[in-house]
Amino acid sequence: MRWPIAMNSLVQSSKSLSPQDVRLHCRNGVLDLPTAGLALGYVQTNLVILPSHLAAEFLLFCQQNPKPCPVLEVLDQGNPEPQQFAPGADIRTDLPRYRVFRAGELVDERTEIKSVWTDDLVGFLIGCSFSFEEAMLQAELTIRHIEENKNVPMYRTSLNCQPTDRFAGPMVVSMRPLPADQIARAVDITGLY
Repeated sequence: MRWPIAMNSLVQSSKSLSPQDVRLHCRNGVLDLPTAGLALGYVQTNLVILPSHLAAEFLLFCQQNPKPCPVLEVLDQGNPEPQQFAPGADIRTDLPRYRVFRAGELVDERTEIKSVWTDDLVGFLIGCSFSFEEAMLQAELTIRHIEENKNVPMYRTSLNCQPTDRFAGPMVVSMRPLPADQIARAVDITGLY
């Protein structure tokens, strides 16, 4: 996905954007594209929201698969505000896009989820590889998707995650193509995350 011209200028000024700025841009409909290169130096997360009857099993799935699913915060049932990582944020409005699934099938993609939110839902903040991109940039490593204003390439691997009764699937990885002479340095930097 290539970003439009307006996003290019937002990305160019990303060092001055705080996480709160990014969330506000999402909430106000200014930003509805990937956040790679935005709010550098801060932890970025992916979000999973599930009905409460699935939350304990999903947490177990994450614990059994800590590399692809590192849990950073579990929100209280019905509470859309991350207390630890983003106090004052609203997970129903403060992300660029939401994909809504029912019975495992994608049924909608939208820029907010207030109309489908219920007090029975539990949010999980899962670690995201965007979090280490500032460290790579500071080390003068190439991050092609940021240079080209695209989203990070992601791939389903042939490695299966450790399943639970209702959660299973292949490991998904992101890729940052690098010149051969930058690989060892990138491994050292990203391994810390």
